[in-house]
Amino acid sequence: MIVRQFITWVRTAPAGERAEATRCLARAWLQSDLSEDDRAAAEGALLMHLDDASPLVRQAMSEVFAHALDAPPAIIAALAADQASVAIPILEHSPLLLDSDLVDIVAIGNSETQCAIARRFDLPPSICAAIAEVGCPASTLELLENRAAQLAPFSVARIAERHGHLAAIREALLTVDDLPAPVRLGLAQKLSDTLTKMVTARDWLAPDRARRIADEAMERSTVNIAAQTCGGDLAALVSHLRSIGQLNTGLILRALLSGHIELFEAALADLSGLPSSRVAAIVHDRGGAGLNALLTKAGLPVSTHRAFRVALEASSEIGFIGTVGGATRLRRRMVERVLTQCETSETVAEPLLLLLRRFATESAREEARLFCDDLAADDFVGALSAQAVEEAGCYEAYQAGNAADAHDADDAYETSKVYDTYDTYDTYDTEDTHDAYETQVRYSDSVETARYIDDYAADEYTAREAYAVVNSDPLYHDDALAEDYPRRDDGSVQAYVDAAMDRFDGYDRFNRNYYYERRIAA
Repeated sequence: MIVRQFITWVRTAPAGERAEATRCLARAWLQSDLSEDDRAAAEGALLMHLDDASPLVRQAMSEVFAHALDAPPAIIAALAADQASVAIPILEHSPLLLDSDLVDIVAIGNSETQCAIARRFDLPPSICAAIAEVGCPASTLELLENRAAQLAPFSVARIAERHGHLAAIREALLTVDDLPAPVRLGLAQKLSDTLTKMVTARDWLAPDRARRIADEAMERSTVNIAAQTCGGDLAALVSHLRSIGQLNTGLILRALLSGHIELFEAALADLSGLPSSRVAAIVHDRGGAGLNALLTKAGLPVSTHRAFRVALEASSEIGFIGTVGGATRLRRRMVERVLTQCETSETVAEPLLLLLRRFATESAREEARLFCDDLAADDFVGALSAQAVEEAGCYEAYQAGNAADAHDADDAYETSKVYDTYDTYDTYDTEDTHDAYETQVRYSDSVETARYIDDYAADEYTAREAYAVVNSDPLYHDDALAEDYPRRDDGSVQAYVDAAMDRFDGYDRFNRNYYYERRIAA
């Protein structure tokens, strides 16, 4: 009966009221204890609202049914295929959607629906692969930032291949745990291509020079990436380099001159087809016939054999250099030795000599840069040390100055005490106590009396305004100016002072932290 009235009412109700009423009906279908007839009638009413002209009504149902496990499947399927504002809650949260349905929606959906699916919790590999294959850049970025997504390595490689030229996706890919070396190399290649296009489009560099600089940078990046790879990952990287045509003589010679013997051996094993153990034995044996046969089987030109042989001999005498800042660099002494040996050989081709001269220039510049960095670091450390010593000296001088000032103040204080004591005794010798208090007020202290003036009173205290005691309790002070109260006779004041001194005999008047100070003035 209620559902029938609802259907009659919504035909003429405004869109906002229809949306709120539909939201309440959907909640009642999920949470209320409806009878079978009322439940069927409510589901029919909700199905009818799928054709409502206002998207607010359908969006209200989508928000209510997004997380529900027992929502009507027909309504969920219809809302998932609706426009983006209606479908996003269902696509992002609904547990009733099948993986096949989501894959189809990724294939035919727009950027908003793809992003909603990419944000789903615990996204399976099949949907991740679909987004990696056909998803827009925004959806792939959402997928990479979704730590609950089950990304397969081939999906990561596909994202790098399709969208690696975008800076945001490159940064997101570099945060992925255990990123494969071929993917990192692909990202470096994408960055190199992007920078080359930028400098040539703005006429900063000629296309040929920009391409040559980019190729040299890629060779250094390849060796650096290979230096951080080992085992099966290194073999996969070498296979990838061979498939894209970058496993050439220049790269292999750079790896050897940079001290990456593992990359050199992996490259020869891949090119020759021999087992890695056999290749390692021939390389470390450094036998003439065996090494030449291995290089020939790997397809390396005969004119380069002398350079590889001299490099291996130099490595046994000089040793390979480690990494500086995580980067493997060319060693200058080794490069210059190989260049000297090749320049005196008649079998070495001119292109190899040009390559070795370029390596020599690069290694010399790198060594000079590192040397200057070390000098700058030493100067910086020295400046910091000098500043620290200067500050320490200033602090010691400051402390010494304070000590001297304090010593002078103590001497002046002791001297003043002596002279003031003599003045005090002279005053009390020539005048009686009553006249001194009446004619000149010099002392102000907790207790003042003629028979309790010691040697320090005249120096420590100066004349203050006259005070009268309002509260007679000796543990508290509640003083007021004497002019606000009638003056008392000298006899009463002197009697009060005598009584107070009898109670507080031995009072330390120089204790500045004594909280019960009393000021009694005549």
